[in-house]
Amino acid sequence: MTDDQWRRRHVLRTTAALAGTGLIAGCTSDDGEDEETETGGGSGGGNNAGDESGDEDGDSYSVTMEPVGTVEFDSVPETWAANNGSWADMGIALGQQPPEAVYLTSRYHTQLYDEIPGLDVDKSDMTSLWGGELDPEQFLELSGEVDVFVIDPNFPIGRTDHWDEDDITQIEATGTPFFGNSIFSRGYEWHDYEYLSLYEAFEKLAEVFQERERYEAFESLHEEFQATLEDVVPSEDDRPSVAIMWASGDEPDSFSPYIIDGGTSFKQWRDLDVTDALAETDVEDFHAGRSEVDYETLLEVDPDVILLRGHEGKTADEFADTVRAYMEDHNVASDLEAVQNGDVYRGGPLYQGPITNLVLTERAAKQVYDVDEELFDRDRVVEIVEGDL
Repeated sequence: MTDDQWRRRHVLRTTAALAGTGLIAGCTSDDGEDEETETGGGSGGGNNAGDESGDEDGDSYSVTMEPVGTVEFDSVPETWAANNGSWADMGIALGQQPPEAVYLTSRYHTQLYDEIPGLDVDKSDMTSLWGGELDPEQFLELSGEVDVFVIDPNFPIGRTDHWDEDDITQIEATGTPFFGNSIFSRGYEWHDYEYLSLYEAFEKLAEVFQERERYEAFESLHEEFQATLEDVVPSEDDRPSVAIMWASGDEPDSFSPYIIDGGTSFKQWRDLDVTDALAETDVEDFHAGRSEVDYETLLEVDPDVILLRGHEGKTADEFADTVRAYMEDHNVASDLEAVQNGDVYRGGPLYQGPITNLVLTERAAKQVYDVDEELFDRDRVVEIVEGDL
């Protein structure tokens, strides 16, 4: 570990410790007056069962997670901002109101909830934290409105060249702490601390919102879902090879390739045990070197299935009528087996939480294994979100 990396981690742990000595989530309003925060879990109707780090009587409690260390809360947060759609979806699963802001609202794909009758999330008033650049001043303004930033504090430092530890310290000094870990990808050089799985992160956020019962209900549903997938995944010899890439625009001629790794954005593909067509080639992962591939390179690999990210705003039909149709008419792309067989699909978003993972995994099973039945209980998802445990 370099000196700079050690210093960053040390400072972030120090600021988290400060939060526990008086700069506590939800304890200061924007006019400086102390205020009490109800222990309800937001609009979803919280069932705030106590856990090891707190109790259900409104006493302060603490939650520990890298890289923020131990963060103390004087009461259950009611308003919050989330790094991305992964954490936002976790909050929805825990019965919370939607976050006031996310990194990019365009990448929080709430239309995925349309697959679950009775579940609707409105993001029309949600703020994008990235408005040309990630601005510390915007966080300072937002700290008067939210009780916690569910955001890895190293994300803005690592993603930009104008943030440093002092910005994090200044924002947390308002009384609104950071609590997060960038789990969606394992490609960032600055992420030199423990990664969490989707459900490990989900459990941590459940501690923050004091929603242990909802977490356990989703954990049970997830275990049932995983057992169902065991019957869906064919033998290894019968699994198609897939190439996951980012494609910009309706007429893409180059692609940013992804190697399936341990980040949560690839969870559905790992759970389905797909064969990664790019993993055994010389193609470099996009996160490692901002690499690109063209159709000639793809033709050398010639995957059975092509999965293109960057098109979640389209329906399946809209994607077929634009991107896939363009590839079918392309003089090189049309030679690809996946294009000839119509096996070019939307590759899923970068971010997914416990609910959207169910939707995306079922969709992926239909894409690569021709599964045509529902694989999880929609009604049970709604029941858990609404607190019917």
